[in-house]
Amino acid sequence: MGLLGETLTQILIPVAAIVGIGFALLQWLLVSRVRVSADPDSGLDNGCSDRLIEEEEESVDIHGVAAKCAEIQNAISVVKGFSIKSEPCTYNKENLCKPALANAIFSTVAFLLGALTSVLSGFLGMKIATFANARTTLEARKGVGKAFITAFRSGAVMGFLLAANGLLVLYISINLFRLYYGDDWEGLYESITGYGLGGSSMALFGRVGGGIYTKAADVGADLVGKVERNIPEDDPRNPAVIADNVGDNVGDIAGMGSDLFGSYAESSCAALFVASISSFGIGHDFSAMSYPLIISSMGIVVCLITTLFATDLFEIKDVTEIEPSLKRQLLISTILMTVGIAIVSFVALPSEFTLFNFGTEKTVKNWHLSICVSVGLWAGLVIGYTTEYYTSNAYSPVQDVADSCRTGAATNVIFGLALGYKSVIIPIFAIAIAIFVSFSFGAMYGIAVAALGMLSTIATGLAIDAYGPISDNAGGIAEMAGMSHKIRERTDALDAAGNTTAAIGKGFAIGSAALVSLALFGAFVSRAGITAVDVLSPKVFIGLIVGAMLPYWFSAMTMKSVGSAALKMVEEVRRQFNSIPGLMEGRTKPDYATCVKISTDASIKEMIPPGALVMLTPLIAGTFFGVETLAGVLAGSLVSGVQVAISASNTGGAWDNAKKYIEAGASEHARSLGPKGSDPHKAAVIGDTIGDPLKDTSGPSLNILIKLMAVESLVFAPFFATHGGFLFKWL
Repeated sequence: MGLLGETLTQILIPVAAIVGIGFALLQWLLVSRVRVSADPDSGLDNGCSDRLIEEEEESVDIHGVAAKCAEIQNAISVVKGFSIKSEPCTYNKENLCKPALANAIFSTVAFLLGALTSVLSGFLGMKIATFANARTTLEARKGVGKAFITAFRSGAVMGFLLAANGLLVLYISINLFRLYYGDDWEGLYESITGYGLGGSSMALFGRVGGGIYTKAADVGADLVGKVERNIPEDDPRNPAVIADNVGDNVGDIAGMGSDLFGSYAESSCAALFVASISSFGIGHDFSAMSYPLIISSMGIVVCLITTLFATDLFEIKDVTEIEPSLKRQLLISTILMTVGIAIVSFVALPSEFTLFNFGTEKTVKNWHLSICVSVGLWAGLVIGYTTEYYTSNAYSPVQDVADSCRTGAATNVIFGLALGYKSVIIPIFAIAIAIFVSFSFGAMYGIAVAALGMLSTIATGLAIDAYGPISDNAGGIAEMAGMSHKIRERTDALDAAGNTTAAIGKGFAIGSAALVSLALFGAFVSRAGITAVDVLSPKVFIGLIVGAMLPYWFSAMTMKSVGSAALKMVEEVRRQFNSIPGLMEGRTKPDYATCVKISTDASIKEMIPPGALVMLTPLIAGTFFGVETLAGVLAGSLVSGVQVAISASNTGGAWDNAKKYIEAGASEHARSLGPKGSDPHKAAVIGDTIGDPLKDTSGPSLNILIKLMAVESLVFAPFFATHGGFLFKWL
């Protein structure tokens, strides 16, 4: 043992650190004594006292030099953006708003709250999913209806918890922030935008990391287990089967939950920010300001009533009734919510008011906003039903993809890609109509509440979405527990419907992401002081074309990450089958833990580069090239990202259900392509494997790319507007 004991070591290290900080503060104090002031009557030193001026400088105007020094310092200093003094408000110059430093601190607090709520949403979702999967399997022994109710109620737990938590934390944050901000609603809601940024930041890692985790396991399990060894899906002999089931919860439950929470938080924040600089905020009308929150509150009540239709009012007696029941949930919630929106609009809003519209004021009536929210709501339903048509094996598009497997995997891939591209058409028209109508009636605020309308039934949407992975896990448990073929048929029927509803959930997420991003884009343009985004300007156009490229770069990263992780998984699964005696005969258990570790390590390591691309792009574009170029980047990524996300998600969903169509053999056509292990089935498995990273990693993650870049740009807009674009200033 050395001369320095533990006690002395514990004292010396923090003392040295404190001394260093104290010495730094002392040096700062000494430097601060050199005054830089433009006021000749201040009585201060001004940095150029007569006693200290050299002989040759005496003829120079002392105070003029001091003023020039102060001016140059202010031009250089970035710290001015974080003033500790109250300043005139950006949009209402007659009023004083809280200091920029306060906004930065409260934005950080809001960011942390959003991040915490997002993580909590994902955690609670995974807890209920793992709690419910075995219970769903056991209920399947009593009939498909009992199993359906258990799976759906479990999904509803996640849906309602997420919707209620997001609303409650946002409401409490606003009221706590009001204790400091008082009547400065512009500053309050500008700082609240950090809530959306925090939610989406965590969603990025949940979506990308979760997607890499689940698909590495899924691809490895399918390629070796089904194609090479010809064993059933979720067979306990497959070493990757546990990692696959864990991955369903990580990617589809935690990822989707945090994704939709991010959309909800961002659409609320965008609407609240635009409202704060409109007549609502100027007139301090709290009820009208809280219109987005009241819409969400009504949504929870409507979804509660809707859930009773699936669990208590109608009983599932046959497997053919599962999918229609889930579709009814969407329709019932949309119809009831339309009535709810009308009631809220007439109760919470004045009959006539003005909304901020890029520097002008737009006069709006309360029924105008009712139409804006409703058009977003119904656009969501159209996107959901279109997604279902293109991904469900009950309709001709997926059946055509399954039929193409007769001639091998190549034609299956060609048909699947064509289906994905075609499936973009109707959703894009729905989004375009929603944007035009909502902007015409309510300007950028109208688009923000249209996004909120699409998400107003988030509790039902998430219940339907979470039902899918719970059913998938239940089927896996039935297979691994060696339950009868009849039980497995029931869980397979639940799972098949769950695949379609998962695709519907992804459609909602993508559609809402498009509207949310556009609303955030409008808020960014307003906050950055841009009067118009001119695509003929070279500054804007270079941003536009680079932004349109970003979804492809991002998708390439995530696809390659899944491929690299799947390669390791395939090698490990093959190694175990070849080296563990008695594994194929079922006499020995495989090493599940090694496969879980491969997925875990890959997801943590591989999600960093895509995350860095999303987080750094707005910072680099705004700082080096300015707000106009950044506006181009955001517009380009939005327009390109939505198309790529829809086609990727639907292509993958169609390939998955084409495989299940052949496996189920429910029709004469399906039986002619089967059974499991036939050449058409092997071709379908290859298509499904290619589609896995498309539908569960790259496609859904693109929602977060376009949302996160937009909300990050909004949060940093004041800094970019003041200090950004210095590369162009030098040219």
